[in-house]
Amino acid sequence: MDEVRAQERLVEWFGDVCQDVHGRLAALTDGEPASYIPELANVDPDRFAIATVAVNGQPTLLGDHEHRFTIQSISKLLLYGLALETHGRDQVLRRAGVAPTGDPFNAIELDDALHRAPNPMVNSGAIAITDMVDGDSFEERADVVLALFERYLGHRPDVDDAVCASEYSTGHRNRAIGYLLLDQGIIGDRVEETLDLYFMQCSILITTADLAMIGATIANNGVHPVTGERVVGPKVARDMLTVALTCGMYDYAGEWAYTVGIPAKSGVGGGIVGMIPGVGGIAVFSPRLDEHGNSVRGIRVFEELSQEFDLHVFDADQPWNP
Repeated sequence: MDEVRAQERLVEWFGDVCQDVHGRLAALTDGEPASYIPELANVDPDRFAIATVAVNGQPTLLGDHEHRFTIQSISKLLLYGLALETHGRDQVLRRAGVAPTGDPFNAIELDDALHRAPNPMVNSGAIAITDMVDGDSFEERADVVLALFERYLGHRPDVDDAVCASEYSTGHRNRAIGYLLLDQGIIGDRVEETLDLYFMQCSILITTADLAMIGATIANNGVHPVTGERVVGPKVARDMLTVALTCGMYDYAGEWAYTVGIPAKSGVGGGIVGMIPGVGGIAVFSPRLDEHGNSVRGIRVFEELSQEFDLHVFDADQPWNP
């Protein structure tokens, strides 16, 4: 059997395993949708989808893969890549470091010694990064963000206005973080505009298939698997993967790196995207969350796939590289 056919059989096997995992975990009802954003509490808790996209663009789609949900904190990873592309590593590191934190994602804290947020995947770091989006008005900056998503998705995304309004009306903690960043000289004085932009980016609507395409693009050194467009440079993609592995799963990141070992980012909307460099993206959507804000079913899916296929970044015998 030649190498191409072996890879095709492996993809078929992967799809079969994903289907089995989806069927079994659909009965798992642990966790609850996010309630601190009122609009998110109204979602159907039993929605469940798994999607994968290989770096050659080949998809595997299971369950509610066409259902749209808000990207929430997964947007932080994409905005981080945009900031690196636009301003360079040094400027970004002045705003947010790369240190994992065991504190919750919405903790009101900064790196006091270096006067920056601990990392770009917690809210303080994400708001600092969003402040770096160029433009002379909210409208111009929003267009930059939506154009970024369009390059990843292959289509212009919509924003869930109801979720955005819900985030705006309850986002007092993020406002506190924003003004703390201003006080420390980490962001400029257009705090409310940057917060509006942050609420908007979190409210962008995607499907699980979209999310897998995002993961595949980053895993493909920043090149979109279908359009062939370079979305970010290879070094930026590497930095995105690194921060995703160490900081992408909220304060569960250490356990995730130990048990799953796949660069990933989660969001309280119920999505998780994983990226296997040179192979593709894996996405799961299920809005029942654990105490860290991660999808309960999503974590189980990744645990089982990582074990079945030796996907941990430090596994020596990954079947994807025979």
